[in-house]
Amino acid sequence: MRKVFIFLGIFLMAGRLIAAGEDIVMKLKSSEFENNEYIPKRFTCLGENINPALIIEDIPAGTVSLAVILDDPDAPGGDWVHWVMFDMPVVSKIEENSAPGRQGINDSGRMRYDGPCPPFGIHRYVFKLYALDINLNLAEGVTKADLEKAMSGRILAKAELTGLFKK
Repeated sequence: MRKVFIFLGIFLMAGRLIAAGEDIVMKLKSSEFENNEYIPKRFTCLGENINPALIIEDIPAGTVSLAVILDDPDAPGGDWVHWVMFDMPVVSKIEENSAPGRQGINDSGRMRYDGPCPPFGIHRYVFKLYALDINLNLAEGVTKADLEKAMSGRILAKAELTGLFKK
């Protein structure tokens, strides 16, 4: 007897069944600013220099931990890293002025969030969120490059939120 398999338009993606045509994409938002809009002064070097609240939606099934990188691709010397955080629990919100994960080192040499502080002009600040299938168990103080290398092949989804700032 011959077995016949019928394609029903269902796929397994990152451990999650989805219907064909359904576009499940992890999202990163903030209650403080919209994508490609200005970041309020209080979250910058001219204010309290604390991280804004970040809202995470549609985290894929199978996610074990989250990681965040914030950098400025418009810095005069190339990418300037403002925040490196990893081994975060799977949460739907990163609260304002919080660090729910382990901290890496930023380009100011600190293990913390350092807000926007461009020397001149309008700069873009890109919050990158990664859903990972493992805890990385790296030591605190790793660089962005170290984190990216450790995440290679372990990323289930990525989301970005871009904010602008000018002194």
